[in-house]
Amino acid sequence: MAADRNWRRVRLTTVRARTTIAATMVVGAALVVTAVSLVVFVRGSLVERVDAIATVRAQDVAALARQGSLPAELAVEASDDGSISQVVDGSGRVVAATAGLRRDQSLARFRPSRQGPEVRTVDGLPLGEGGSYRLIAMSTETPAGPVIVYVAASLSPVDDATDALQGALAIGAPLLLALVAFTTWMVTGRTLRPVDAIRVEVADISERSLGRRVSVPPTDDEISRLADTMNMMLDRLDAAAERQRRFVADASHELQTPLAAARTDLEVALAHPESTSWNDIAADLLVANRRMERLVRDLLFLARADAGAPRTAARPVDLDDIVLAEAARIRGGGTVRVDTKAVSAAAVVGRPDDLTRAVRNVLDNAEQHASALVHVELSSDDRSVTLVVQDDGPGITPEDRTRIFERFTRLDDDRSRRTGGTGLGLAIAMEIIEAHGGSIVVEDSVRGARFVIRLPAS
Repeated sequence: MAADRNWRRVRLTTVRARTTIAATMVVGAALVVTAVSLVVFVRGSLVERVDAIATVRAQDVAALARQGSLPAELAVEASDDGSISQVVDGSGRVVAATAGLRRDQSLARFRPSRQGPEVRTVDGLPLGEGGSYRLIAMSTETPAGPVIVYVAASLSPVDDATDALQGALAIGAPLLLALVAFTTWMVTGRTLRPVDAIRVEVADISERSLGRRVSVPPTDDEISRLADTMNMMLDRLDAAAERQRRFVADASHELQTPLAAARTDLEVALAHPESTSWNDIAADLLVANRRMERLVRDLLFLARADAGAPRTAARPVDLDDIVLAEAARIRGGGTVRVDTKAVSAAAVVGRPDDLTRAVRNVLDNAEQHASALVHVELSSDDRSVTLVVQDDGPGITPEDRTRIFERFTRLDDDRSRRTGGTGLGLAIAMEIIEAHGGSIVVEDSVRGARFVIRLPAS
C-alpha cells in the first residue's frame, strides 16, 4: 500500500499529470458555467414564450368582454397549449370560464393594476394534476362593469424541456470532460516524450563519456532548443574536463621532473659517498625545492581561480610603484638592463598582491628572453592605464602569440626548464589581468616581444 501511494504521489507531481489536471479543472469549470447559463437561458426563453401566448389569450378574452359578447363558457384554443381562462367581476363572481373549469372559485385573489397585465408563477391551482402555472391577470371594462381576466398556462412543457436539457448535459458534460482529460494526457505525453528521451540520455552520460551528445528533435521548437542547449553545456563540460585532465597531467609531469632529479642525485651520492660533495647536493636540492615551491604556488593560485574562490577586496593601487619595484628587482639580478624612463604615474583599482604577481610574471618572461635590454612604459588617460613591456630577444611568431598564454606552454622548452620556468607565468598574468577587467596581448614589434597590458583607470 505504501509503495502504491508513493507511486501515485510521484505520478501526480509530473508535468503531464499537472497539465492534465489543470486543463480538466479549467474545462470543467467552464462547462459548469456554460451548462448553468444554458439551462437558465433556455428556461427563460420558454417561459417568455408561454407568457406571450398567455398574454395574447388574455387580450382576446378581454376584447370579447369589452364588446359585451363574452360567452359563459370560453372555448379551448385550437393550439391546445394547455392554457385556461376565467373572467371574474368586481364582487369576485366568476362570469365566464374555460369549459370544464370550476366556476365557484377564482383562479387567483390578487387584482392587477390598471396600467397593464400582471404576471405571476403560481402553484396549486384548483384544476388538473397541479404543478406550476404562469398566471396572467388583466383588468378591463365591460358594459356590466369592470372585470378581471385570468389566463393560466401550464409550465409542464417548460419543465419537461428543461429536464431533458439537464439530462443531456449531465451525460454529455462528463463525457466531454473525460475526452479533454484523455486528449490532454496524450498530447502532453507526446509533447514531453522528447524531453524524457533527453533526460534518459543525459542521465546515461558520465564523466567518462562526456563526448556523447543528446539527440536533437527535427522540430524547431522549445524542445529542440533545449537539446541544443544541453549539447552546448556538454561541450563546455567536456572542454573543462579536458582542460582539467591536461592540467593534472602537466602538473604531475612538472612535479615529477625535479623530484626525479633530486632522487637521482641522492641515489648517486649514497652509492659513492666518498666522492660526493654534500654541499653541492644540498645546493642542487635547494634549487629543485624552490622550483617545486614556485610550481605548487602557481598551481594553487590557478586552482583557486578556477574554483572562483573569494579574493581580497579591491582598492586604489599606484601601478607605477609596483612596476618600478619589480623593475628594480630584475635590475638587481644584473642579467639585463631595465629601462623605466617612460614610466609615469598611473592608478588602478585592484588587488595589490595579484597585480604585483602579474607584473612580475611579465617582467620575468621578458628578462628570460631578452638579450640585453627590457624596455618598460606606463601611461594613463581618463579611461585606461597602459603598461608596455618589450625585450630585445628573438620575439614571438604571430601564430604563437595566443598559445603562450595557455598553461604549461613553453616556446623554448629546454631553455625554460633550465631557467626554472613552469609555463604558468603568462597564464597567471592573463588570469589576473582579465579578473581586473583588462587585457594582455602581444603586439607587433621591430625586434623582440612587445607585451601590452591595458587596465581600467582608477
